[in-house]
Amino acid sequence: MNFKFPKMIAAALTVISVSMTAQDAPKYDYNAAFNPFFYKNNGTETRSASGKPGHNYWQNRADYILNATLNEAKKEITGSAEITYTNNSFDNLEFLWLQLDQNLFKKDSRGNAIIPLSGSRNGAKGQEFDGGYTIKNVEIISTNGKNMKVAPRYFITDSRMQIDLPQELKAKGGVVKFKIDYAFVSPDYGSDRMGVEDTKNGKIFTVAQWFPRMAVYDDISGWNTLPYLGAGEFYLEYGDVTANITVPAHHYVVASGELLNPKDVYTSEQNRKWDEARKSDKTVIIRSAAEANAAAKSSNSTKTWKFKIENTRDFAWASSPAFILDGARINLPSGKKALAVSAYPVESDGQGAWGRSTEYTKASIENYSKRWYEYPYPAAVNVAGNEGGMEYPGIVFCHMDSKGYDLWGVTDHEFGHIWFPMIVGSNERLHAWMDEGFNTFINNISEKDFNNGEYYQPKPLSSMAFFFNNDKMEPVMTAPDNMKEMNLGFLAYYKPGAGLQMLRENILGEERFDKAFREYIKRWAFKHPAPDDFFRTMENVSGEDLSYFWRGWFQNKWKIDQAVKSVKYKNNDYKSGSVIKLENIGQLPMPVKGEITFKDGSKQEFALPVEVWKRNTEWTFELPTSKEIASVKLDPKGTLPDADPSNNTFKFTSAVAENVDLKAYQGTFSSKDVPLKIVTKVENGKLTAQATGQQPFPLEYDGEDKFVFELAQIEVAFNKDKKGFTLNQGGQSFKFTKE
Repeated sequence: MNFKFPKMIAAALTVISVSMTAQDAPKYDYNAAFNPFFYKNNGTETRSASGKPGHNYWQNRADYILNATLNEAKKEITGSAEITYTNNSFDNLEFLWLQLDQNLFKKDSRGNAIIPLSGSRNGAKGQEFDGGYTIKNVEIISTNGKNMKVAPRYFITDSRMQIDLPQELKAKGGVVKFKIDYAFVSPDYGSDRMGVEDTKNGKIFTVAQWFPRMAVYDDISGWNTLPYLGAGEFYLEYGDVTANITVPAHHYVVASGELLNPKDVYTSEQNRKWDEARKSDKTVIIRSAAEANAAAKSSNSTKTWKFKIENTRDFAWASSPAFILDGARINLPSGKKALAVSAYPVESDGQGAWGRSTEYTKASIENYSKRWYEYPYPAAVNVAGNEGGMEYPGIVFCHMDSKGYDLWGVTDHEFGHIWFPMIVGSNERLHAWMDEGFNTFINNISEKDFNNGEYYQPKPLSSMAFFFNNDKMEPVMTAPDNMKEMNLGFLAYYKPGAGLQMLRENILGEERFDKAFREYIKRWAFKHPAPDDFFRTMENVSGEDLSYFWRGWFQNKWKIDQAVKSVKYKNNDYKSGSVIKLENIGQLPMPVKGEITFKDGSKQEFALPVEVWKRNTEWTFELPTSKEIASVKLDPKGTLPDADPSNNTFKFTSAVAENVDLKAYQGTFSSKDVPLKIVTKVENGKLTAQATGQQPFPLEYDGEDKFVFELAQIEVAFNKDKKGFTLNQGGQSFKFTKE
């Protein structure tokens, strides 16, 4: 799922007061950081202590035959799901649990009950309609190889359904086949995951969470039955899905997997163009904007589109008369081919917008396949709808208004989810960071790779320090339904993504990290890993004890704060070398990277392993320097979100101070870029700034009419006439003018 930040500066200013009041944070305790007993359980026969699936790992299976009919006028889907469920566990099962996610949109659902008055991206945006499933019939067809026709007892509790079996489903291979008939009305905006969007050439239906799906029975919790509340995503079994989707004849359908009957639903010319697209590295138009504009706007007949996808945990589809369709070949490392497809309305057309969608899709899939693990499905479909961005096996929904960098970013993000959690099937309902965070991490690498960095924007973690160190945030490993919605973007996406980035750049190095990460994906492809399986794999493959890092960054809210305490010349002679004393103040220790700048402008780097902090809070060491030092700086490239950058630099001498009249910089300033006013004034001999509704923060003069607030990585550059300034933060700039 896609998560967009508000404008960076607005968010920054809301947390400045929190950062400034965190002066009494707990100090570093090396016994707590390096406590050896991180793992609470030994390896088992289902999950090895090495992080591999155990020698008796098991996983249940769910195969589906789905039939659905779309009533365009009523926005209603009527369907049947024939489910074949295989019990590979060591337990006999007396009943089954299924997920009825459409019930989130019932007026009396638990998910609706917890939507605040201020609103939410979850739920149906206040739409008044008869949402949720109508279950028409449930029938057991066979159990343990015995045919039967039994109408079982079943119970529906919010978004869950329990079916009592007529006889126990046997362990280690027992199979039950049953059928559910149902109907529901689609929400127009379905928790930012599905919906109905009007366009000039007809409605776009993006359809997901649309059939009753098996809950997971695993070796950790047995039945996983947490209700669907909106924020927590999904945890699903793998199997094969065949879907027969009947829609008005003037509609075009795209879906997860392979279209089985193209000759029945496309014209001969469109089929010819599909064949051309399968052989082309350039985008081929299958159905043009002109065709979409000229096509019939209604129909009294129907068409049935037939799809199949194997080894999948879900299935989604989209239907519309408005679609422009195009495609291109995807080249996979093994030599296999897949097909990149885009479906979008004329409102989204153009090379500045969705005209490049297939190019983005192809590049994203090829890159992730080469770097991490080969794409497993026959097609990758990008659909323009009203979702900010949502992912399903072989198909994603992205907003129809996205274009340029935004469209690249959301496309790459949603297709990154094919690897997490579609291939590596973690429990999103509990561990959002294991799919969103891992995906955010691989997105950052992909952005640099795409088209020689066309959209690449360097994001030093130091510029995000004030977010990561916000004491009002929950720990990363908090379940998504248990964290504030405004925190979800940082804790599920950006903070765990930053954690993997630090692990790769600061702790393990690219080669060792990439090897371990690829091994994790390979081990747990189409399986159900838990956090310990990831932690153990990364440690066993890389050969490093990383418990201090898991404990600090993921389990707790420990801060990184390294400091240069002093720098001296050995024997008071700069030609004899230098002695540097460092201090680890924050609770989370990290390896040290530093840079010495000499007075002649030359530089020298140094590095220390994390082990210097295993029994020390301070560390003094010698460096063989032979020139006069101007400064010593830790983390010169900004690769760490250090909580207090002001103590990262030691300067031997200060520049001659300018004669600065601070009162000349006072005033009230507003901006067309952000809805904020900033008041600057002199207090106790210092210039302070105060944003609307926030506490004041100090500005240190940095020369040439520039001031800085290092804690939030903010620079305020005044115009020469002092009648305005440019506020720079996190790679963004905002102009303010004096009122």
